[in-house]
Amino acid sequence: MEFLDFIVPVLAAAVRSGTPILFVTIGEIYAERSGILNLGLEGMMLVGALAGFGAANFTGSPALAILIALLAGGLLGIVHAFVCIGLRAEQIVSGLALTLFGTGLTGFLGRSMVGQTASGVSPIKIPGLSQIPILGPVFFSHDVLVYLSYLLVPVAWFVLYRTRLGLAIRSVGESPEAADASGVSVSGIRYGCTFVGGAFAGLGGAYLSLAYTSLWMEQMSGGRGWIALALVIFAGWNPLKALLGSYLFGGLDSLSLYLQARGTQVSPHLLMMLPYVFTVLVLWFATSRVVKARVSAPAALGLAYAREEKH
Repeated sequence: MEFLDFIVPVLAAAVRSGTPILFVTIGEIYAERSGILNLGLEGMMLVGALAGFGAANFTGSPALAILIALLAGGLLGIVHAFVCIGLRAEQIVSGLALTLFGTGLTGFLGRSMVGQTASGVSPIKIPGLSQIPILGPVFFSHDVLVYLSYLLVPVAWFVLYRTRLGLAIRSVGESPEAADASGVSVSGIRYGCTFVGGAFAGLGGAYLSLAYTSLWMEQMSGGRGWIALALVIFAGWNPLKALLGSYLFGGLDSLSLYLQARGTQVSPHLLMMLPYVFTVLVLWFATSRVVKARVSAPAALGLAYAREEKH
Protein backbone atom coordinates (compact mmCIF):
# COMPACT_ATOMS: atom_id res chain seq x y z
CA MET A 1 0.00 0.00 0.00
CA GLU A 2 2.83 2.42 0.76
CA PHE A 3 4.28 1.71 -2.67
CA LEU A 4 0.96 2.53 -4.34
CA ASP A 5 0.66 5.70 -2.28
CA PHE A 6 3.99 6.70 -3.76
CA ILE A 7 3.77 5.47 -7.34
CA VAL A 8 0.20 6.51 -8.24
CA PRO A 9 0.67 10.25 -7.54
CA VAL A 10 4.03 10.20 -9.33
CA LEU A 11 2.55 8.52 -12.42
CA ALA A 12 -0.42 10.89 -12.45
CA ALA A 13 1.97 13.83 -12.20
CA ALA A 14 4.05 12.28 -15.00
CA VAL A 15 1.04 12.41 -17.32
CA ARG A 16 0.40 16.07 -16.46
CA SER A 17 4.06 17.03 -16.78
CA GLY A 18 4.52 15.13 -20.03
CA THR A 19 1.41 16.48 -21.75
CA PRO A 20 2.82 19.87 -22.89
CA ILE A 21 5.92 18.13 -24.25
CA LEU A 22 3.70 15.62 -26.03
CA PHE A 23 1.74 18.39 -27.77
CA VAL A 24 4.94 20.05 -28.98
CA THR A 25 6.54 16.77 -30.03
CA ILE A 26 3.53 15.68 -32.10
CA GLY A 27 3.47 19.04 -33.86
CA GLU A 28 7.18 18.90 -34.60
CA ILE A 29 6.81 15.38 -36.02
CA TYR A 30 4.38 16.77 -38.59
CA ALA A 31 6.80 19.58 -39.49
CA GLU A 32 9.90 17.39 -39.69
CA ARG A 33 8.11 14.69 -41.65
CA SER A 34 7.53 17.37 -44.30
CA GLY A 35 11.20 18.38 -44.22
CA ILE A 36 11.04 21.50 -42.03
CA LEU A 37 13.21 21.65 -38.91
CA ASN A 38 11.92 24.11 -36.31
CA LEU A 39 14.26 25.18 -33.53
CA GLY A 40 11.81 27.89 -32.50
CA LEU A 41 9.61 25.61 -30.40
CA GLU A 42 10.73 27.13 -27.12
CA GLY A 43 9.77 30.62 -28.26
CA MET A 44 6.48 29.38 -29.70
CA MET A 45 5.61 27.69 -26.41
CA LEU A 46 6.25 30.91 -24.52
CA VAL A 47 4.14 32.95 -26.93
CA GLY A 48 1.34 30.40 -26.68
CA ALA A 49 1.55 30.40 -22.89
CA LEU A 50 1.37 34.19 -22.67
CA ALA A 51 -1.31 34.54 -25.35
CA GLY A 52 -3.49 31.94 -23.65
CA PHE A 53 -2.93 33.37 -20.21
CA GLY A 54 -3.63 36.94 -21.33
CA ALA A 55 -6.77 35.89 -23.21
CA ALA A 56 -8.05 33.93 -20.21
CA ASN A 57 -7.42 36.93 -17.98
CA PHE A 58 -9.23 39.27 -20.38
CA THR A 59 -12.17 37.08 -21.47
CA GLY A 60 -12.53 34.62 -18.60
CA SER A 61 -12.98 31.85 -21.19
CA PRO A 62 -10.38 29.05 -21.12
CA ALA A 63 -11.72 27.65 -24.41
CA LEU A 64 -11.21 30.96 -26.22
CA ALA A 65 -7.81 31.35 -24.57
CA ILE A 66 -6.70 27.95 -25.88
CA LEU A 67 -7.87 28.85 -29.39
CA ILE A 68 -5.92 32.12 -29.27
CA ALA A 69 -2.82 30.27 -28.06
CA LEU A 70 -3.16 27.86 -30.98
CA LEU A 71 -3.42 30.72 -33.44
CA ALA A 72 -0.48 32.58 -31.89
CA GLY A 73 1.76 29.53 -32.18
CA GLY A 74 0.46 28.80 -35.67
CA LEU A 75 1.18 32.38 -36.76
CA LEU A 76 4.80 32.02 -35.71
CA GLY A 77 4.84 28.72 -37.57
CA ILE A 78 3.71 30.55 -40.71
CA VAL A 79 6.47 33.12 -40.19
CA HIS A 80 9.02 30.31 -39.93
CA ALA A 81 7.57 28.64 -43.03
CA PHE A 82 7.70 31.87 -45.04
CA VAL A 83 11.32 32.48 -44.10
CA CYS A 84 12.38 28.89 -44.81
CA ILE A 85 10.14 28.08 -47.80
CA GLY A 86 9.38 31.45 -49.37
CA LEU A 87 12.77 33.06 -48.78
CA ARG A 88 14.69 29.75 -48.62
CA ALA A 89 16.66 30.94 -45.61
CA GLU A 90 18.57 28.62 -43.29
CA GLN A 91 16.06 26.73 -41.14
CA ILE A 92 18.29 26.54 -38.08
CA VAL A 93 18.91 30.28 -38.07
CA SER A 94 15.22 31.05 -38.51
CA GLY A 95 14.24 28.74 -35.66
CA LEU A 96 16.81 30.16 -33.27
CA ALA A 97 15.65 33.67 -34.15
CA LEU A 98 12.07 32.71 -33.28
CA THR A 99 13.18 31.32 -29.92
CA LEU A 100 15.00 34.56 -29.11
CA PHE A 101 12.05 36.59 -30.35
CA GLY A 102 9.51 34.62 -28.32
CA THR A 103 11.62 34.75 -25.18
CA GLY A 104 12.19 38.48 -25.43
CA LEU A 105 8.64 39.37 -26.46
CA THR A 106 6.97 37.39 -23.68
CA GLY A 107 9.46 38.68 -21.11
CA PHE A 108 8.57 42.25 -22.08
CA LEU A 109 4.80 41.92 -22.53
CA GLY A 110 4.28 39.55 -19.61
CA ARG A 111 6.25 41.47 -17.02
CA SER A 112 3.12 43.06 -15.52
CA MET A 113 1.37 39.66 -15.29
CA VAL A 114 4.05 37.74 -13.44
CA GLY A 115 2.53 35.96 -10.45
CA GLN A 116 -1.07 36.62 -11.48
CA THR A 117 -3.57 33.79 -11.86
CA ALA A 118 -6.16 33.24 -14.59
CA SER A 119 -9.27 31.19 -15.27
CA GLY A 120 -7.63 27.89 -16.06
CA VAL A 121 -8.73 24.44 -17.14
CA SER A 122 -10.07 22.36 -14.25
CA PRO A 123 -9.68 18.57 -13.86
CA ILE A 124 -12.65 16.47 -14.95
CA LYS A 125 -12.89 12.92 -13.67
CA ILE A 126 -14.31 10.59 -16.31
CA PRO A 127 -17.24 8.69 -14.74
CA GLY A 128 -16.50 5.02 -14.36
CA LEU A 129 -12.99 5.09 -15.80
CA SER A 130 -11.67 7.32 -13.02
CA GLN A 131 -12.77 4.69 -10.48
CA ILE A 132 -10.53 1.97 -11.93
CA PRO A 133 -7.78 1.16 -9.40
CA ILE A 134 -4.41 2.71 -10.30
CA LEU A 135 -5.35 3.40 -13.95
CA GLY A 136 -8.21 5.71 -12.97
CA PRO A 137 -6.19 8.23 -10.94
CA VAL A 138 -3.23 8.00 -13.31
CA PHE A 139 -5.01 8.48 -16.67
CA PHE A 140 -8.65 9.49 -16.18
CA SER A 141 -8.68 12.18 -13.50
CA HIS A 142 -7.15 15.05 -15.47
CA ASP A 143 -8.31 18.04 -17.49
CA VAL A 144 -9.73 18.08 -21.01
CA LEU A 145 -6.38 18.97 -22.59
CA VAL A 146 -4.81 15.77 -21.27
CA TYR A 147 -7.70 13.80 -22.76
CA LEU A 148 -7.20 15.69 -26.02
CA SER A 149 -3.55 14.59 -26.06
CA TYR A 150 -4.69 10.95 -25.77
CA LEU A 151 -6.71 11.48 -28.95
CA LEU A 152 -4.11 13.40 -30.92
CA VAL A 153 -1.49 10.65 -30.73
CA PRO A 154 -3.44 7.92 -32.59
CA VAL A 155 -4.90 10.53 -34.94
CA ALA A 156 -1.39 11.73 -35.86
CA TRP A 157 -0.24 8.13 -36.42
CA PHE A 158 -3.29 7.38 -38.58
CA VAL A 159 -2.89 10.56 -40.64
CA LEU A 160 0.82 9.98 -41.27
CA TYR A 161 0.71 6.25 -42.00
CA ARG A 162 -2.80 5.43 -43.23
CA THR A 163 -3.96 8.36 -45.36
CA ARG A 164 -3.06 9.90 -48.72
CA LEU A 165 -2.26 13.15 -46.94
CA GLY A 166 0.21 11.35 -44.69
CA LEU A 167 1.82 9.71 -47.71
CA ALA A 168 2.18 13.13 -49.31
CA ILE A 169 3.73 14.57 -46.13
CA ARG A 170 6.24 11.76 -45.85
CA SER A 171 7.09 11.86 -49.56
CA VAL A 172 7.76 15.61 -49.37
CA GLY A 173 10.07 15.01 -46.40
CA GLU A 174 11.92 12.21 -48.16
CA SER A 175 12.10 13.43 -51.75
CA PRO A 176 10.43 16.74 -52.57
CA GLU A 177 11.51 16.38 -56.21
CA ALA A 178 9.63 13.09 -56.60
CA ALA A 179 6.63 14.43 -54.70
CA ASP A 180 6.54 17.51 -56.93
CA ALA A 181 6.78 15.38 -60.06
CA SER A 182 3.79 13.35 -58.88
CA GLY A 183 1.64 16.45 -58.46
CA VAL A 184 2.04 17.10 -54.72
CA SER A 185 2.36 20.74 -53.69
CA VAL A 186 5.64 20.73 -51.77
CA SER A 187 5.21 24.30 -50.52
CA GLY A 188 1.58 23.72 -49.55
CA ILE A 189 2.38 20.60 -47.54
CA ARG A 190 5.33 22.25 -45.81
CA TYR A 191 3.38 25.41 -44.99
CA GLY A 192 0.51 23.36 -43.56
CA CYS A 193 2.74 21.09 -41.47
CA THR A 194 4.79 23.99 -40.13
CA PHE A 195 1.58 25.79 -39.16
CA VAL A 196 0.38 22.67 -37.34
CA GLY A 197 3.74 22.34 -35.59
CA GLY A 198 3.58 25.95 -34.41
CA ALA A 199 -0.05 25.62 -33.32
CA PHE A 200 0.74 22.53 -31.26
CA ALA A 201 3.69 24.33 -29.68
CA GLY A 202 1.32 27.16 -28.75
CA LEU A 203 -1.08 24.60 -27.30
CA GLY A 204 1.72 23.10 -25.24
CA GLY A 205 2.51 26.55 -23.88
CA ALA A 206 -1.15 27.22 -23.12
CA TYR A 207 -1.28 23.98 -21.16
CA LEU A 208 1.52 25.24 -18.93
CA SER A 209 -0.16 28.57 -18.14
CA LEU A 210 -3.81 27.44 -18.05
CA ALA A 211 -3.78 23.86 -16.75
CA TYR A 212 -0.41 22.93 -15.25
CA THR A 213 0.01 26.12 -13.20
CA SER A 214 -2.82 28.60 -14.04
CA LEU A 215 -0.34 31.45 -13.73
CA TRP A 216 2.27 33.24 -15.80
CA MET A 217 6.01 33.16 -15.18
CA GLU A 218 8.82 34.33 -17.42
CA GLN A 219 10.48 31.49 -19.36
CA MET A 220 7.99 29.04 -17.86
CA SER A 221 8.57 26.59 -20.71
CA GLY A 222 11.76 25.59 -18.89
CA GLY A 223 13.50 24.08 -21.91
CA ARG A 224 10.57 21.84 -22.87
CA GLY A 225 10.78 22.97 -26.48
CA TRP A 226 14.34 21.70 -26.73
CA ILE A 227 13.36 18.47 -25.00
CA ALA A 228 10.58 17.99 -27.56
CA LEU A 229 13.17 18.25 -30.34
CA ALA A 230 15.17 15.48 -28.68
CA LEU A 231 12.05 13.34 -28.22
CA VAL A 232 11.23 13.57 -31.92
CA ILE A 233 14.54 11.83 -32.60
CA PHE A 234 13.97 9.37 -29.74
CA ALA A 235 10.54 8.52 -31.17
CA GLY A 236 11.94 7.94 -34.64
CA TRP A 237 9.41 10.48 -35.96
CA ASN A 238 6.61 8.13 -34.79
CA PRO A 239 3.75 9.68 -32.73
CA LEU A 240 3.14 6.48 -30.74
CA LYS A 241 6.71 6.37 -29.49
CA ALA A 242 6.52 10.09 -28.74
CA LEU A 243 3.87 9.30 -26.14
CA LEU A 244 6.29 7.04 -24.28
CA GLY A 245 9.14 9.55 -24.41
CA SER A 246 6.97 12.42 -23.17
CA TYR A 247 5.73 10.44 -20.18
CA LEU A 248 9.24 9.23 -19.38
CA PHE A 249 10.40 12.83 -19.16
CA GLY A 250 7.27 13.77 -17.23
CA GLY A 251 7.90 10.92 -14.81
CA LEU A 252 11.44 12.06 -14.07
CA ASP A 253 10.25 15.64 -13.67
CA SER A 254 7.47 14.67 -11.25
CA LEU A 255 9.78 12.27 -9.39
CA SER A 256 12.31 15.03 -8.77
CA LEU A 257 9.56 17.33 -7.43
CA TYR A 258 8.14 14.55 -5.25
CA LEU A 259 11.54 13.74 -3.75
CA GLN A 260 12.13 17.42 -3.02
CA ALA A 261 8.72 17.66 -1.32
CA ARG A 262 9.57 14.61 0.81
CA GLY A 263 12.74 16.31 2.01
CA THR A 264 15.12 13.80 0.44
CA GLN A 265 18.70 14.50 1.46
CA VAL A 266 19.83 15.14 -2.09
CA SER A 267 20.61 18.51 -3.59
CA PRO A 268 17.44 19.90 -5.24
CA HIS A 269 19.64 21.12 -8.09
CA LEU A 270 20.73 17.56 -8.80
CA LEU A 271 17.11 16.37 -8.70
CA MET A 272 16.05 19.09 -11.12
CA MET A 273 18.79 17.94 -13.49
CA LEU A 274 17.30 14.46 -13.82
CA PRO A 275 14.93 15.17 -16.74
CA TYR A 276 17.63 16.97 -18.70
CA VAL A 277 20.21 14.26 -18.09
CA PHE A 278 17.59 11.88 -19.43
CA THR A 279 17.25 14.05 -22.53
CA VAL A 280 20.99 13.89 -23.17
CA LEU A 281 20.94 10.11 -22.75
CA VAL A 282 17.98 9.89 -25.13
CA LEU A 283 19.90 11.83 -27.78
CA TRP A 284 22.97 9.66 -27.27
CA PHE A 285 20.90 6.49 -27.58
CA ALA A 286 18.87 7.71 -30.54
CA THR A 287 21.97 8.72 -32.49
CA SER A 288 23.86 5.51 -31.78
CA ARG A 289 24.89 3.47 -34.81
CA VAL A 290 22.45 0.61 -34.15
CA VAL A 291 19.42 2.88 -33.78
CA LYS A 292 20.38 5.04 -36.76
CA ALA A 293 20.56 1.91 -38.88
CA ARG A 294 16.93 1.15 -38.05
CA VAL A 295 15.43 4.63 -37.99
CA SER A 296 16.71 7.59 -39.96
CA ALA A 297 15.55 11.17 -40.25
CA PRO A 298 13.56 12.28 -43.30
CA ALA A 299 16.08 12.59 -46.10
CA ALA A 300 15.12 16.17 -47.01
CA LEU A 301 14.92 17.45 -43.44
CA GLY A 302 16.33 20.95 -43.21
CA LEU A 303 16.87 21.27 -46.98
CA ALA A 304 15.25 24.03 -49.01
CA TYR A 305 13.51 23.09 -52.25
CA ALA A 306 12.71 25.11 -55.34
CA ARG A 307 11.11 23.74 -58.47
CA GLU A 308 13.68 25.25 -60.82
CA GLU A 309 16.40 23.11 -59.16
CA LYS A 310 15.02 19.94 -60.70
CA HIS A 311 17.18 18.40 -63.38
